[in-house]
Amino acid sequence: MLEVSRAGYYKWIHRDTSEREKKRTSLLNRIVEIFEESRQTYGCPRIHAKLRQEGFHCNYKQVERLMKEHEVTPRRKRKFKSTTDSRHNLPISQNLLGREFGAKEPDEVWVSDITYIETQEGWLYLAVFIDLFSRMVVGWSMSAQMTAGLVVSAFEMGKAKRGKAPILVHSDQGSQYASLDFRHILRSDSCLQSMSRKGNCWDNAVSESFFGSLKSELVYRHTFKTRKEAELMLFDFIEIFYNNQRIHSALGYLTPSQKAEKGAKVA
Repeated sequence: MLEVSRAGYYKWIHRDTSEREKKRTSLLNRIVEIFEESRQTYGCPRIHAKLRQEGFHCNYKQVERLMKEHEVTPRRKRKFKSTTDSRHNLPISQNLLGREFGAKEPDEVWVSDITYIETQEGWLYLAVFIDLFSRMVVGWSMSAQMTAGLVVSAFEMGKAKRGKAPILVHSDQGSQYASLDFRHILRSDSCLQSMSRKGNCWDNAVSESFFGSLKSELVYRHTFKTRKEAELMLFDFIEIFYNNQRIHSALGYLTPSQKAEKGAKVA
């Protein structure tokens, strides 16, 4: 019927099977490599996006199946408690952001929050400022005390890195953000201040999301003996991995630094 020899037909079948197996093995190897490069944090959506960027012709279901078969799975997130202390008599700013997390330009809006890291020496507190346009952590600061100085130091770092202050700063109602010191800094830089409604974490969802990633992808995987050890690993996560290597679905699977570069070219 096919007008080919029996030997030629079976040779073609075996060659085709071999080629498919080679492609499957190549795809699986790259999936595992991307997973390891992501510090074992990427799930199927990010790995599939990365493969497509690299020119692999594969569908989502295929990647999902291979990951499941070979147990390539990131660790699950754990919940963490808030560090916000809004029980104070300091002035509270209106929520000007209103959950509009899609900034159109770099340094239009920075969002900020504070979290805690457990070490065998005691708590280490981390404050961050994130640019909504690129999702880059532009400023951060760590200390054994959760004071207004922690927030001021992180904000000043952001200004030094970006070369200017943002138009709007959004945070929760914590005493550090409502403090006289921080408000004075914002006024001197002509920054508007916005605060989430009391007890409403969704009003600062981008900061919450960052800390969720930080905790599940780094903190819950390690036991820190000293604050210094934690500081070094947090620096590596923020500056090396998160800002420059970790792709974000909200950015079209670009890294924050890639998104920031695109914003700078447009500006």
